[in-house]
Amino acid sequence: MTASSAPADLVLPPQVWRGRELAQAQETTLSTGHAALDAQLPGRGWPLGSLVEVLQREAQQHVWQLAGPALGEAMRRAGDPAVLVHPPYQPFGPALRGQGIVPEHLLCVTAEPPSARLWAAEQALRCADVSAVLAWLPRARAEDLRRLHLCAQAGGKLLLVFRGLEARGQSSPARLRLLVQGQEQLEVLILKRRGPPLLQPLQLRPHPHQLSALLAARRSRRGAFPVPATSSGSHVLDRTLSLAQ
Repeated sequence: MTASSAPADLVLPPQVWRGRELAQAQETTLSTGHAALDAQLPGRGWPLGSLVEVLQREAQQHVWQLAGPALGEAMRRAGDPAVLVHPPYQPFGPALRGQGIVPEHLLCVTAEPPSARLWAAEQALRCADVSAVLAWLPRARAEDLRRLHLCAQAGGKLLLVFRGLEARGQSSPARLRLLVQGQEQLEVLILKRRGPPLLQPLQLRPHPHQLSALLAARRSRRGAFPVPATSSGSHVLDRTLSLAQ
């Protein structure tokens, strides 16, 4: 049957999707916390039990704004900690708590050799008491990522792997692949998904609602009552804002 002669209302099995549509296969997902991004993803959220690859120019940029809502939800649902494998900077507890993430339930693993980072990520995925894994693996090869994908699949866990822009031209077993960029505005381009390509990047809110309201109120107060500069310049909101950017 040719494409022109196929009936438009042909009913296909759940595991089959038309090239012009998002895949509708049944899979377990977790909302990203961003409605605009959920609307463009099969299952309307991060796929659990599969590799999600995030490419960035700077390793720390917008990580918590993108992954924070789902990470907090995954930890609450399972009641288990999450593992961060070699994050580029130490997480700032008060800012994460404002996103619903309990900092005491984050386990950070520091490992310089790439092989040690891969080993740590794989062991975390195999651990029954881990709810999610976020790993920074700029030098991972396709076969390394495939092994992590299989480990995540076996445990049904949330797995986000962060890599640099140089990996864009490399093959990847990731079911979902994103390019995150932007300065003030969080900009997400979907490079790979189970469905047609998305040619235009999505503009997402740069900060959580609670933090945005807090920063707006603070700017308003500053406008009405200028705050004199201090020698330390280390207010908790200043540090939170710097992390959010």
